[in-house]
Amino acid sequence: MVMIEPLLALLKSRQPAPAIDVLAPAWSRPLLQRMPQVRAAIDLPIGHGALALGERRRIGRALRGRYAQAIVLPGSWKSALIPFFAGIRKRTGFVRELRFGLLNDLRRLDKRALPMTVQRFWALGAEPGAAVPARLVPHLRSDPAAVAATRVALGLTATAPVLVLCPGAEYGPAKRWPQAHFAVVAGHYIAQGWQVWLLGSAKDAPVTASITARAPGAVDLAGRTDLGQACDLIAAADLVVSNDSGLMHVAAAFDRPLVALYGSSDPGFTPPLSDRARVLTLGLSCSPCFERECPLGHMKCLTDLAPAQVLAAADALLA
Repeated sequence: MVMIEPLLALLKSRQPAPAIDVLAPAWSRPLLQRMPQVRAAIDLPIGHGALALGERRRIGRALRGRYAQAIVLPGSWKSALIPFFAGIRKRTGFVRELRFGLLNDLRRLDKRALPMTVQRFWALGAEPGAAVPARLVPHLRSDPAAVAATRVALGLTATAPVLVLCPGAEYGPAKRWPQAHFAVVAGHYIAQGWQVWLLGSAKDAPVTASITARAPGAVDLAGRTDLGQACDLIAAADLVVSNDSGLMHVAAAFDRPLVALYGSSDPGFTPPLSDRARVLTLGLSCSPCFERECPLGHMKCLTDLAPAQVLAAADALLA
């Protein structure tokens, strides 16, 4: 979702500037509210992978007559049904999954020319064949009043620098830097008088609890924030250390100093798009494997990435 922001900026630069609404799962609304190009977020009440043909038809009919163009970012044929049912005149998307007829402005995807997700999204808003800019950087907008309110609501002070740790990864353990390594980094900054906040969903609570047990003084916020509050806290951070995750991309879009840790995934495909981000990856012969769990059972791509390397990257950023 963060990666759509350069596309929105491109669309908004048209003359006359269009009104832009985004149909997406309800969880993404806090991110869309932090993109000033979006007029309205429309909640999509259909689970991932569900056909729900009747519901898609109902939503499409409710949107009839409101839009001149729909840009379909997912690659599934199901995702093209609502714009079709809505009768939107121009329906743009990549040629995927037999979508001929459902979409009428079909684009061929050259994965070599467009290796990154953000580039592929941007290209759908451009004229066919347009040169993709060398740098596409998503931006999220923070509201200082909302940030302050979130800190008050969670009992967090504003008296010391803040390190935010994002030790979760929804994809699986092959993207999670070891808990003991996170604890070393947390302890280092706590000893220097910093605040350390651990963010994540309720599913990440066992991971964050293990880290705080090793690093007394760190504040475990896993499962205690919604996505909007997590965005506010990241926007307030002086430094973020994160696995390759959604929160990592949020930190990059807020332009926070960020150390991003990669194991089984490829930083060339979904890197943090910020000049203030440093990517750490060991580049072993077995990685990136894109597996949820290490197929070799050793996790060396992450366990051998030492806390000292992360601290050195952080020092360079902060300098």
